[in-house]
Amino acid sequence: MPKRIRKAVFPVAGLGTRFLPATKANPKEMLPVVDKPLIQYAAEEAVRAGIETLVFVTGRNKRSIPDHFDKAYELETELEAKGKRDRLEAVQKIIPANVSCIYIRQAEALGLGHAVLCAEPVVGDEPFAVILADDLIDDDQGKGCLAQMVDQYDSHVASILGVQRVPEENTDRYGIVSSEAVSPRLSRVRALVEKPKPADAPSNLGVVGRYILNPSIFNKLKQTRPGAGGEIQLTDAIAALMAEEPVFAYEFRGTRYDCGDKLGYLEATVEYGLKHPELGEAFAEYLRVHHAGG
Repeated sequence: MPKRIRKAVFPVAGLGTRFLPATKANPKEMLPVVDKPLIQYAAEEAVRAGIETLVFVTGRNKRSIPDHFDKAYELETELEAKGKRDRLEAVQKIIPANVSCIYIRQAEALGLGHAVLCAEPVVGDEPFAVILADDLIDDDQGKGCLAQMVDQYDSHVASILGVQRVPEENTDRYGIVSSEAVSPRLSRVRALVEKPKPADAPSNLGVVGRYILNPSIFNKLKQTRPGAGGEIQLTDAIAALMAEEPVFAYEFRGTRYDCGDKLGYLEATVEYGLKHPELGEAFAEYLRVHHAGG
């Protein structure tokens, strides 16, 4: 029996410079899409996939993230006194009681690979997930992108990269995989190229912010030399891992919104606003009346 995926790592130490000045004092992961911050959507996706421990790798000016997942006694008392039961429940049920949150400080911003390596003392010798909250993935038909990947891990017991088809002209924004098909949505990765020019890209399968990794990745991260900007790249460690064990790419079901980009963030806000149970109809009517036909 493969080990269960019980822990998810959330690298949240980035500065979010694309959204300045909004992110000068507020983490980009706390930017709201309608009425929930990005990091909450990511945590909820992990919980739906059976994750029991959320490991946040944080940096300076990130206090609002642990505050968000912590108990807020004064707020809860006030909501209860005013009879606002629905809002009280929303605050109390951000994550289930059986799910633990652990916070690790990444003292220097040395890249995604370094952030993942910071989680080793908590993860230990277990397979684990990595979720980048910038990538908001909406899976209307199921339990979420990560749950799909956990199912694949249970079948293959190998590291898995979440991928999607990207426009060929945008390959230089992603890690691009060269792979051999195993099943309609699963392929074995043969090469991983970081941000190739369209003419040099081996495919249009781009790696997005979902990973399930075997613990052997930690040794590869320790051996990975810093690249541009002194950063340790996760893709370099994954490429080294492939020399010793299989790595798969899984083309997940669902719609991804790149909320690290202003346009992607606005698209997510509109789409989630349209299906919001309280606001959806009124918002759709507003768009119809005021923005019909562009």
